[in-house]
Amino acid sequence: MIDTHFRVEPAAWQQDLAALRAVREEVFIVEQNVPAEEEWDALDPQCYHVLARDEADRPIGTGRLTPDRHIGRIAVLRDWRGRGVGAAIMRVLIERARERGDREVELHAQDHAIAFYESLGFAVEGEGFLECEIPHHRMRLSLAPVERRAAPVLASTPEPRVYDCNERGDTLEAIRDLLAVARHELAILTRDLDPQLLDQPDVLDAIKRIALSGPHARIRIVIQDPAVPMADGHRLIALAQRLPSTITLRTPVEDIDRQLAAAFVLNDARGYLYRPLASRYEGEGNRYAPGRHAQLATQFDALWERSVPAAELRRLSL
Repeated sequence: MIDTHFRVEPAAWQQDLAALRAVREEVFIVEQNVPAEEEWDALDPQCYHVLARDEADRPIGTGRLTPDRHIGRIAVLRDWRGRGVGAAIMRVLIERARERGDREVELHAQDHAIAFYESLGFAVEGEGFLECEIPHHRMRLSLAPVERRAAPVLASTPEPRVYDCNERGDTLEAIRDLLAVARHELAILTRDLDPQLLDQPDVLDAIKRIALSGPHARIRIVIQDPAVPMADGHRLIALAQRLPSTITLRTPVEDIDRQLAAAFVLNDARGYLYRPLASRYEGEGNRYAPGRHAQLATQFDALWERSVPAAELRRLSL
């Protein structure tokens, strides 16, 4: 099973220098043979740094954002690669760039990592070049389209609040809290729309508020078995039919996606609730956890792209 217990947090250059060095030296200097004098530069003290740490507080990944909108020094220890750490680091850095008003960010991508950065929205620009004797390409991501959406998010950052759910009441309260601090977006992975959680009057009212919050409203739901809530008359389906431009439901087509055991809810305030077994109420989450949220958002985005509108819902709309 993939270990998902890590977090991404801002790092102070002087205070966290040893942790930053531990990761960057292992990845760049030891693995990639980058000269030490080229790895460390005069920009480091001026940059916004982030660290990914595991459950034991050990550093496992790094990244930085320079004053001139350049993302770099993205490094993840070998044992943690392929677990969403790099994507989580990137999402936190991109969000930081948005928060400070940057219109775009750019990076120099090693050629083997181009597809990874493309999955985050970056586009290649120009011809390739060598940097530290390693083939690179310049890549750029425009932030202008999401700048207006970011503005209301900055009005208030939720205080972290741990969700430790063991029964229905705990889980329902966590969902209510996530919806209360959501602004315009939700992402939900569910097996059958969880009627004991999502088909509740106050929950439906909160979802409707988000769906009607403005031009940037977007609620995406991946439902593995839409036939069950359709047959039971789940009221969220009726709400989605009334608000099809902002509430969209899709269903997986690949067997591996249909068999996913977990369920989770994400909002746009970087909060989440994760239940490892969709058939049970036990789960964990936090009102504000950027790193874990970014990891789950990456998983959801990929699942969303592989899914299709539910045939049952299309028939209902006819």
